[in-house]
Amino acid sequence: MSQTHVSQVEPTLRRPSVLPSPWTASEMKFFPDSSVVSDVVPSANYGDRRGGRAPDMIVLHYTGMADAEVAIRRLTVAGTEVSAHYIVREDGRIVQCVPESLRAWHAGAGTWGGDSDVNSCSIGVEIVNGGHDYDLPAYPLRQVAAVIALCKGIMLRRNIPRERVLGHSDVSPGRKQDPGEKFPWQLLADSGVGLYVLPAKLVQGPALGLGATGPDVQALQEALAAYGYSIPPSGQYDSTTRDVVAAFQRHFRPARVDGIADPSTLSTLHDLLSLRAKSSHA
Repeated sequence: MSQTHVSQVEPTLRRPSVLPSPWTASEMKFFPDSSVVSDVVPSANYGDRRGGRAPDMIVLHYTGMADAEVAIRRLTVAGTEVSAHYIVREDGRIVQCVPESLRAWHAGAGTWGGDSDVNSCSIGVEIVNGGHDYDLPAYPLRQVAAVIALCKGIMLRRNIPRERVLGHSDVSPGRKQDPGEKFPWQLLADSGVGLYVLPAKLVQGPALGLGATGPDVQALQEALAAYGYSIPPSGQYDSTTRDVVAAFQRHFRPARVDGIADPSTLSTLHDLLSLRAKSSHA
């Protein structure tokens, strides 16, 4: 049974604060793309989407910083070279920092489905959460509901398929861990955001790990690559394979994230690929 970590303690609803304009050096002015946005704080860090691409992916992150104010400042001031299209605060308020038509700098060196310019094809959503450096707090229900509403609107406007709602750790295995194993992916999928299957139970059985070689390892690598992960089918269970397996577990089998392809991991991956095949023909 999957482990969903959502805080049941709702933050006190406060009147939205006015975010200080001196925080940004950006002269960009724009109207929000989404009706659920409560504040616009233009970022100084953005560019054009390369090749004139239209976004067809959503990448979810946690901010991994002490609080919302620190995160908003870092994602908007000139010189940090990081940004996101949206920031979702703990109380559900949503800040837009970069228009969807432009390229925000949120994914870094990420790859998905053979595409190494994730920033040009995606919309980045930063969710205010301290992350692993702050013991990965649970995500408040109000915040999760806001993420769902935001993503559903983006998917509708941009015709983004469910399986292309991903985590930063999916597109950057080994380098990133966000939004983390406590993020309630199942709740999102129940609302039509992202693809998810119930993780197979943890059971004893043969497993693949570092140092393993052969056709079973290659079949695992090909299955992960078929879903979109960046992994060559070498037949060698190397550190790259371990990192990709851990990224898959963090998203789809969060009960144990260890980079070992145990029976539960393999069954969950098989079920996920089967669900995607059915969804694509629905």
